[in-house]
Amino acid sequence: MIAQNIRKQIIELMNREVVPAMGCTEPIAVALCAARCAETLGRRPDTIEVFLSANILKNAMGVGIPGTGMIGLPIAVALGVTVGKSEYNLEVLRDVTPGAVAEAKKIVDSRQISIALKSGIKEKLYAEVVCRGEGHEAVAVISGGHTNFVHIERDGEVLFDNRGDGSEDGGSEDVRLSMRLVYDFAMTTPLSELRFILDARRLNKSIAEQSFAGKYGHSVGRTLHSARQRQIMGDSTFSRMISYTTAACDARMAGAPIAVMSNSGSGNQGIAATLPVVVYAEETFASEEQTVRALVLSHLTVIYIKQSLGRLSALCGCVVAATGSACALCYLMGGDYDRIVATAKNMVANLTGMICDGAKPSCSMKLSSGVSTAMISAMMAMEGHCVTPVEGIIDEDIDKTIGNLTRIGRDGMNDTDRLILEIMTDK
Repeated sequence: MIAQNIRKQIIELMNREVVPAMGCTEPIAVALCAARCAETLGRRPDTIEVFLSANILKNAMGVGIPGTGMIGLPIAVALGVTVGKSEYNLEVLRDVTPGAVAEAKKIVDSRQISIALKSGIKEKLYAEVVCRGEGHEAVAVISGGHTNFVHIERDGEVLFDNRGDGSEDGGSEDVRLSMRLVYDFAMTTPLSELRFILDARRLNKSIAEQSFAGKYGHSVGRTLHSARQRQIMGDSTFSRMISYTTAACDARMAGAPIAVMSNSGSGNQGIAATLPVVVYAEETFASEEQTVRALVLSHLTVIYIKQSLGRLSALCGCVVAATGSACALCYLMGGDYDRIVATAKNMVANLTGMICDGAKPSCSMKLSSGVSTAMISAMMAMEGHCVTPVEGIIDEDIDKTIGNLTRIGRDGMNDTDRLILEIMTDK
C-alpha cells in the first residue's frame, strides 16, 4: 500500500490534469487568456494583441471552435473577450450563443485582433494577450500549462507574476511518477478514492454517442459504426473500441459544443485514454472496480509520460494516450505488472515518431492507429511477447524506455516541429 501522503499527492495531481474541456485546448487556452485579460481591463477592449508560441499556433490553425461553425484563433479570441469567463478554465466558452458568435464576428471583421509569434521564448506552450481601451491597458500571460497564468498586469502595475519558477502549476512540486508507482497506485488505492475517474467515462462516451448521430469532421467514427463497414470489419469489440474513440474525436475537432474529459491539457489524450478502456470493459463485463482501476491506470500512465515529455511537442499525443489505454487493456485481460510493462514497451517500439501536425479533423485517424496498436500490444504481451532491449530504443528498464520516448519527442524532434510549422504556414 502506498503511503497516504503520496496517495493524496497523486489524487491531487490527477484532479488537476484530468479535467473537463470544451473545444481544442490550444485555441481554448488563448480564449481563456483573452478572457482574463479583458476582465483585468474591466471593459471590452478596442484592440487585442495576441503573441503565441509556435506550438500553440500550430495546434490552433485548423480546428473548429465550439458553437461557431468556424475555425481558427480570431473567433476564439473575440469570444474570449466578449462572453468568456476565466473562472470556467478550459470551458471558458461555455456560454457561447448564436448572438455572441455574431457579435464576435464583427470584432474579427473590424480587424481589432492581431496575432503574431512570440519571439525569444523557449516555452512551447505560451500565450500572451494585450487588451487596450479608453486609455487603459491589460496584459495576461499563460505559460507551461493551458490554464497556468504566470503574469497579470493593468496599466503597468503588476497584479500577479509567477514567471521563471520553472513549474507548470504555479509553484507546487508534483510527485514524480514511475511505472511501478503508477501501477501500485492504481491497484492498491481504496476504490472510494478513485471513483472520480468515472466522470471521464460519462463525458467521453456521451460525446461519442452524439457524434454517431451527426456529421462531424471526416466522420471516421460514424463510418466505422455504419452497417456497410461492419460487413468488412465485423461488429466486434475491437471495431467498437476504434469507432467510439474516433467518433468522440470527430465531434471535438469539428467544434461541437460538448465538454470532454481531458488529460494533461489535451481532450484527444483524454478521449484516447478513456474510450478504448471503457468499451473493452463493457464488452467483457468487467466489474466497476476493474473499470475504475483500469481507467486510473490509463490516465495516470499518460500523466507520467507527459511529466518528462512536456505539454506540447512534435510527437502526436495519441502515442502517449494510447500507451496508457494499452496498459489498461492488458490489466483488463488479466495481465500483471510484468505484462503491463511489456505492453508499454511494445507501444514505444511501434508508435514512436508519429508527428503532430496540429489539431484538426484528421486527428481522429491518428487515434484509430493508436487504439489499434494498443490492442495489438496488449494481446502480444498476454501471449508472452515483448520487444527486447536489443531492438531500437527499448531498454530493459521500463522507465528508461519511457525516457527514450520522451527524449525523442521533447528534444530529438525539435527540428521536425519547426519544419512542420514552416510547411503549414507556407501553404
